[in-house]
Amino acid sequence: MDLDAYVAAHSHEWSRLEALLGRRGKLGGAEADELLDLYQRTATHLSEIRSTAPEPSIVAYLSSMLARARSRSVGSRSTSWNDVVTFFVATFPAALYRTRRWWLITMAINVAVAFVIGWWFYVNPQFESALASPAEIEQLVTHDFQDYYSEYAAGSFAARVWTNNAWVTALCISFGVLGVPVVWLLWNNIVNVAVIGAIMWRYDRASLFFGLILPHGMLELTAVFVAAGVGLRIFWAWVEPGPRTRMSAIAHEGRAAMSVALGLVVVLFISGVLEAFITPSPLPTWARICVGALAEAGFFIYVFTLGRYAVRRGETGDVAAADQGDTAPMVS
Repeated sequence: MDLDAYVAAHSHEWSRLEALLGRRGKLGGAEADELLDLYQRTATHLSEIRSTAPEPSIVAYLSSMLARARSRSVGSRSTSWNDVVTFFVATFPAALYRTRRWWLITMAINVAVAFVIGWWFYVNPQFESALASPAEIEQLVTHDFQDYYSEYAAGSFAARVWTNNAWVTALCISFGVLGVPVVWLLWNNIVNVAVIGAIMWRYDRASLFFGLILPHGMLELTAVFVAAGVGLRIFWAWVEPGPRTRMSAIAHEGRAAMSVALGLVVVLFISGVLEAFITPSPLPTWARICVGALAEAGFFIYVFTLGRYAVRRGETGDVAAADQGDTAPMVS
């Protein structure tokens, strides 16, 4: 392509599009139709220049103008309460429900592995010395495990827990396409819980262990398992994309995973509040566990009611088609 000749042949169309974009107020019917026509033509021009003679300055100029034209013709979208409501009653629960098999299986495997590891450490106490000294174990059992939940002010502790757990779930999703890092994160998390549980059980502190970890841990670990399952779903979309192209499958699952990540921020906030205010509270152990069980039940009801209804209506957890990006039209 002779780029100079191409620019000379189409510059009048670009100038006209720029002039229409510079108009204040609402365009008339004819002008709006002209703007749309020039937008489509300019998109084709941009595609051809990118594929044959990608001059950076021209590409940047046309891309910027197309973005302005798209905003002018479609209208800019601003976040509103309707968007928030739609996200939490349709997009987020649909993404959770559609990927339920992945995170439910992840949850079941991890819980089973945790109990196996915990049982193994419980019946093989000789391995404790490889983890910590007798004095350190006694400190953990008698003070550290319980003091952890009341060491800081409740509000500050909730923020710390929320941030840490959000970081873990973000890692599970962001590294999901690679697969192995997600398994590694889950393994480290489960081994840590299982070993501490086995030690607490051996020293007759099982009721304290479960009384402190279950009120918040049920919802918290569920959020981690959801993030891990969704991350592994992205990995599988890369391995087995089905009828879609590999990039299309990854893009679709990745966008839905971002919806899950945003929604889990709220779920983890709730678990952080439980850990800061309910877990160390003077309530009886059964009452604290019941609060955690109610939060966990609420999450599952949310997924299998709103999520199922949203999927039946055609929701997938992906962003709206208008927000997925544009494909430039091509002419033969």
